[in-house]
Amino acid sequence: MARYQPPGGRGPQPRGMPPARRQLPPPDPAVRQQALAALTMGVLSLIGLMLGLGNLRRGVYVAVLTLAFGVAAIWLGVTASKKARRSGTARPRWAVGGVMLGGLGLAFSALWLLVLAVFWPQLNAYYTCMSGANTVTAQQACHTQFTNSVGGEISVLNGK
Repeated sequence: MARYQPPGGRGPQPRGMPPARRQLPPPDPAVRQQALAALTMGVLSLIGLMLGLGNLRRGVYVAVLTLAFGVAAIWLGVTASKKARRSGTARPRWAVGGVMLGGLGLAFSALWLLVLAVFWPQLNAYYTCMSGANTVTAQQACHTQFTNSVGGEISVLNGK
């Protein structure tokens, strides 16, 4: 025997069950596009950072650009979520993803800029040495020189 359901509703909720959430209308197309732009900027910040790690001089410019992409992704995602909440609509799907990827891009590019600022002389000497190293022995010598110079810099930073 079926239970009675009042018209237009689900009836009383069984004990221990949370109340049913009301369905929010979908967000406006402009808010969805803003959330999609946030996700795109977040993805670009991570992809750009991966592409900029190969060349030292280009890496500085790429890290600054990906830092800007990360900030833009966070801003676009947060404002899209705020607009949806103010208008009483559902949060756009890609807003949270854009904020998360933008935050990762922002953190990694800031870390890369910090590494470049602290170890610039050692990295510059290493890249110069490796560009002139034609044999495996010369490349190993460059690597040893770099490892020793970075180890010395880290010991100075630790106060030893």
